[in-house]
Amino acid sequence: MQRYFVEQLDEKGQVHIQGDDFFHLTKVMRCALGDQIYCVVNEKTAVTSIIGITNGAVVASPIEWLEDDVELPVNVSIACGLSKGDKLEWVVQKCTELGATQFIPWQATRSVVKWDSAKSAKKVERLGKIAKEAAEQSHRTRIPIVWDVVSIAQLIEQTKDHQIKIVAYEDMAKQGEKQQLATLLQQLKPCEKMVIVFGPEGGLERDEVDQLVAAGFHCCGLGARILRTETAPLFVMSAIGYELELR
Repeated sequence: MQRYFVEQLDEKGQVHIQGDDFFHLTKVMRCALGDQIYCVVNEKTAVTSIIGITNGAVVASPIEWLEDDVELPVNVSIACGLSKGDKLEWVVQKCTELGATQFIPWQATRSVVKWDSAKSAKKVERLGKIAKEAAEQSHRTRIPIVWDVVSIAQLIEQTKDHQIKIVAYEDMAKQGEKQQLATLLQQLKPCEKMVIVFGPEGGLERDEVDQLVAAGFHCCGLGARILRTETAPLFVMSAIGYELELR
């Protein structure tokens, strides 16, 4: 069954699906009265039956509320230095599937691309749509937040309440550091927040690393190989999933 996120129930306890989701249901899925779909309301999933189709909304009534347990037990923020092409879109899609809670694009010194205010608004809107579609596809109960692009100072301020703070630094891998990430993941407790900072294609400047370390971030290597900027977040999210869900 298809899955849709709905902000709230109406006064009758029903859901109204509108906008792009309405178009998808009526034009792509060609829904009919009596069809069943999943609707997620306030991170709770219900099996619903379509009871009405108007010019602007599909109305569905909950049949059964499910006890989903699909979210990671911790909140994971992925902070990616702006990169070229569709790499950030790839990271948002795949890390949403792997359970990330929010994405923070940041303007690194070595970022080739620059986002002005107009470009940033369009990019964030698109990334938000990608996160929503990935959350639906992976049957999650929450849509990750995609923030506007920030500076390194704003990044540090925005994540100061996170209990575990990591910066993936390739120089640590070159030096043979392999234990820090595993050690930090083993310290995670349910409901805690963690943030992982990744650089752009050219990597991080030493000054950026120093600023992050001064703010309480731990430098980590990600194994013996040097990973691309779009691969590293997937590596870390997979490690988190293994540590918290499969061990």
